[in-house]
Amino acid sequence: MRRLLRILQVYVKNAFLQWLAWRSFAFTLVANQAVTPLIGLAVWSTALPGNNTLPLYYFVLLIVRLMTVSYENHTFSGKIYSGELAEELLRPHSIILQPIGDNLSIRIWHIIIGTPVLVIVPLVFPMTGIRASLIVAALPALFLAACLQFVFTFSLALTAFWTERAHAVVSLGGTLVFLLGGVAVPVGLMPEMLQSVVEFLPFRLMMALPAEIITSSTTSMDIINSYLLQLFWLLVFAMTSLLLWKKGVRRYTVVGG
Repeated sequence: MRRLLRILQVYVKNAFLQWLAWRSFAFTLVANQAVTPLIGLAVWSTALPGNNTLPLYYFVLLIVRLMTVSYENHTFSGKIYSGELAEELLRPHSIILQPIGDNLSIRIWHIIIGTPVLVIVPLVFPMTGIRASLIVAALPALFLAACLQFVFTFSLALTAFWTERAHAVVSLGGTLVFLLGGVAVPVGLMPEMLQSVVEFLPFRLMMALPAEIITSSTTSMDIINSYLLQLFWLLVFAMTSLLLWKKGVRRYTVVGG
């Protein structure tokens, strides 16, 4: 385990230094991630001026997006298309370590670049109702959301073994997260019949749940049940990724070279 952690640390460090050269592009990525919750904050604060929890909700949602962002369709799928994956298959450790390292490094860059935005937003939109106990309760949900987002995106990125349109597949998954994850519309504002469906699906669990906890939109029992549901979907997508990987790597061939 210690050896694997050291290898993972090397991958994180190397990817972080690579992004140092691409930092101008990283600014663009951060802007793309930040613009959606900021627009939602402006729109819903105007539409429901009496709702004091919305500014805090979308502020936490902004943090969640920056800390759970995943681009495996660009990093891992690109290696499948280019043939670089063949070299990585020869390394004496699990293939998943480098995608995790790449993922962690870009998340670190998102937090670094996004910090000024996180400082400015509370100055423009005053936040109320922040409680330390709810922040603590939201931390496991945030961690599981980050894991869930990675495994979900990675499983979609694995479709690159069968199609050249893995980017479109991952974009479809991102659209579902936007529509059903509490980004476009907070789950509490959705019709009741739709809420019951959305609360079970994984999209809210990988995006809106930490914000709902901090804004006191859930009870203690709901929080525990949500943790368990996050673990359930994490297992589902992990098994899906494993199945897609085993089937995909069997048919993987590199042309030329």
